[in-house]
Amino acid sequence: KVITRCSEGLSARKPTTRQGVPEEQQLAPTIEIPRPPSPLPPKSPEFDPFLRRFASPPLSARVGEWSRPPAGMGYLSTVIGHPTDGSPVSGGGLSQNGKFSYGYASSLGKRASMEDFYETRIESVDGQLIGLFGVFDGHGGAKVAEYVKHNLFSHLLRHPKFMSDTKVAIDDSYKSTDSEFLESDSTQNQCGSTASTAVLVGNRLFVANVGDSRAIICRAGNAVPVSKDHKPDQTDERQRIEEAGGFVMWAGTWRVGGVLAVSRAFGDKLLKQYVVVDPEIRVR
Repeated sequence: KVITRCSEGLSARKPTTRQGVPEEQQLAPTIEIPRPPSPLPPKSPEFDPFLRRFASPPLSARVGEWSRPPAGMGYLSTVIGHPTDGSPVSGGGLSQNGKFSYGYASSLGKRASMEDFYETRIESVDGQLIGLFGVFDGHGGAKVAEYVKHNLFSHLLRHPKFMSDTKVAIDDSYKSTDSEFLESDSTQNQCGSTASTAVLVGNRLFVANVGDSRAIICRAGNAVPVSKDHKPDQTDERQRIEEAGGFVMWAGTWRVGGVLAVSRAFGDKLLKQYVVVDPEIRVR
């Protein structure tokens, strides 16, 4: 007998046979296709495959957290602090108007301590939602990267030309954040950080960076670079360093003064004359 599935459940019947055809080939297997669940609304983060990649724990366990924004806030986001024990952390958010979503992930890897930070913020400026995202890769310690995380975007949002001339505001904010740190902490002479930031204002995306933390845009499945690494052996960077009285030498890789493998960064007080914090800004 062959067990078959029917609309009422399971039933048993004896199959009919055709002359010359083995019995096991008489019946094609039946496949029951379950009815698909009702689609989620387009603005739900559970619907967004990008957010599902980065969410931990699974979004299905936290839908309520996403669907109710904090009072007075114009965005939805998870709130997960920087891990102190080096454990991986991930999460994401969705703008209230459904225009964009974001995700983030951080992992210590094989290093002894975490020196890197990220920042994600969605703010309302003059009635317009603004997205601010950054990665800060520390070296020689975590102090500079942590300071930039907590202060760079605050300086930018307070800049009087933030909405009217965003490029100028970003440039000024990078430099003022660096100057404030160098003046406030005289003990971190060899500590520094790269920065790669993306600021979304309306339909314009402002990508700025110092150092070698790279920003990319995904188009049709292809990674398109939207920032340029700042390395000491690049012709323009090497010329600038040497004109300022510094030098570039090989020490496992090309380094400023034989020490630092990037030519632009926050901090690095002992090399500040050569390692500038002038951001390279591109508008998409």
